[in-house]
Amino acid sequence: MSDALKHECGIALIRLLKPLEYYKEKYGSAFYGVNKMYLMMEKQHNRGQDGAGFASIKLDTKPGERYISRVRSIAQQPIQDIFSQINERVNREMAQHPEYKDSVELQKKNIPYVGEVLLGHVRYGTFGKNSVESVHPFLRQNNWMHRNLIVAGNFNMTNVNELFNNLVDIGQHPKEKADTITVMEKIGHFLDDAVSKIYKDLKKEGYSKIECSPLIAERLKLSKILKRAAKNWDGGYAMAGLLGHGDSFVLRDPAGIRPAYYYKDDEVVVVASERPVIQTVFNVAFDDVKELDPGHAIITKKSGDIRIKKILEPLERKACSFERIYFSRGSDAEIYEERKELGRLLMPKVLEAINNDTKNTVFSYIPNTAETSFYGMIDTVEEHLNHKKTKAILKGQRELSAQKVEEILSERPRIEKIAIKDVKLRTFITEDSSRDDLVAHVYDVTYGVIKPSDNLVIIDDSIVRGTTLKKSIIKMMDRLKPKKIIVVSSAPQIRYPDCYGIDMANLESLVAFRAALELLKDNNQYHIVEEVYQKCLKQVDLKDKNVVNYVKEIYSNFTDEQISDKISELLSDESVNAEVKIIFQPVENLHKACPKNLGDWYFTGDYPTDGGNRVVNRAFINFYEGNKERAY
Repeated sequence: MSDALKHECGIALIRLLKPLEYYKEKYGSAFYGVNKMYLMMEKQHNRGQDGAGFASIKLDTKPGERYISRVRSIAQQPIQDIFSQINERVNREMAQHPEYKDSVELQKKNIPYVGEVLLGHVRYGTFGKNSVESVHPFLRQNNWMHRNLIVAGNFNMTNVNELFNNLVDIGQHPKEKADTITVMEKIGHFLDDAVSKIYKDLKKEGYSKIECSPLIAERLKLSKILKRAAKNWDGGYAMAGLLGHGDSFVLRDPAGIRPAYYYKDDEVVVVASERPVIQTVFNVAFDDVKELDPGHAIITKKSGDIRIKKILEPLERKACSFERIYFSRGSDAEIYEERKELGRLLMPKVLEAINNDTKNTVFSYIPNTAETSFYGMIDTVEEHLNHKKTKAILKGQRELSAQKVEEILSERPRIEKIAIKDVKLRTFITEDSSRDDLVAHVYDVTYGVIKPSDNLVIIDDSIVRGTTLKKSIIKMMDRLKPKKIIVVSSAPQIRYPDCYGIDMANLESLVAFRAALELLKDNNQYHIVEEVYQKCLKQVDLKDKNVVNYVKEIYSNFTDEQISDKISELLSDESVNAEVKIIFQPVENLHKACPKNLGDWYFTGDYPTDGGNRVVNRAFINFYEGNKERAY
């Protein structure tokens, strides 16, 4: 994607179902789980590179023995940093105590991180906070083993203020308002309540205090705790948690906004944000990895009993389509085909834009994630050319010479790697006048393959802000002196902010929104902006379920084509000589290509939860008032 977007997080959970000696015997190491977790996190580093964390729990430890280990990092390569720290600690212990080498019992007792329950997390700091204290997993400690809670998630809550106030109302004093802390304390409150109730019941039944501990672990019902804790959550989430005695869970939001996949056999239970991660790390087939249903949790008890439980009533499924377009790894079999289909479906518009002149058109893509859609686009160009060749040969019948037939058959799409991602200069340039010139060189181009009579068609995943297109890509493409530059977005126009984990918090940064405002000015309709502002203000104190997304009215008087044409104007200036045209994927084609992931609120404004409409209206109020605060 030319406009870099930050995505909230990736999670990985591993529960070993056999004693550690089993893995030492079969796989040669009691560190089997740690090694697999390293791979799981590395295979999801696309989901977060600002920080990473890892936590483990040892089962059945004796009082006085440490059973929880946690390590977090915000180093430049946080995953490597975490596992370097783990490796150094393990090697030091082994060197100082040679007797540990052949004893899994001693390793488990004395070396941290050697456990049966493991949780990993990678994150982007979407709120500008990137201290190590902001890195998951979060830990809620207690001397009662059952009340220790470790939480990590891929999520964003739209109603964190309400959730925070709920905690205050029940007498808690949360240390901050961050949604991770709020969610963890909410679960922790009902965990404490459940443990206290079970303890009282056991005492009434005549058990001693020391006898109660293992019985609490048996009787504790995580599904009931999660139902109570998650009752008022509004957002997109895949929430993972470990309890100190060894229970674990992953809960997915009722609309299925954030992804979660699992695999289980007699050795392991594994959960991750992406399917191919599990396939690759555990060498299992596509069909062996299941998607966790929306509103459900996969719960593994300390005993090893595994249950899939419905925690919240599922809503209409609105799984995030951006996962398919951009964020998730393209090695997933379904995602690969979906991205190719996104490219195929765009071709009728592209052919129209070049007047079917494939002979004088070069096709390319923005590296690197648009590559798969590019393949789909080229498949369709080849089909178009094959049809054209067949028609020409049939029309000529037997009068065509061999040379003419060869000439007809030789035409094929002109495919070149034109854009080359060079260096990320933007991260350290602050002075405006020099920044624009340097940002223009974020991408380089291949010279010598474009003629002045050529069209240049280049596909991108999506166009969000358009900044890199305007300041770098289009200007660099224009240096090649094509007749026409056609930038193709495999995603529709992004018109609304996200509030479920993608870092798109305000409206004015979206190029589609800016284009709609310009169209309102051009058509003497800018008064609509004031009208929408007043409508948004009147809803500020309404309950979320009663709020309407009035920001849709900003776009309602214009066709998709009009907005696309205005975006084309905004992204080119007088210094660009070539004609510039921007083509976007229609929403209906997105749904055809990604039929299981119909979450499209950033394109349509149809938010899957009540809190979304409040967030978009707040984003509009912030825009109108010149307030730079986030809308959630």
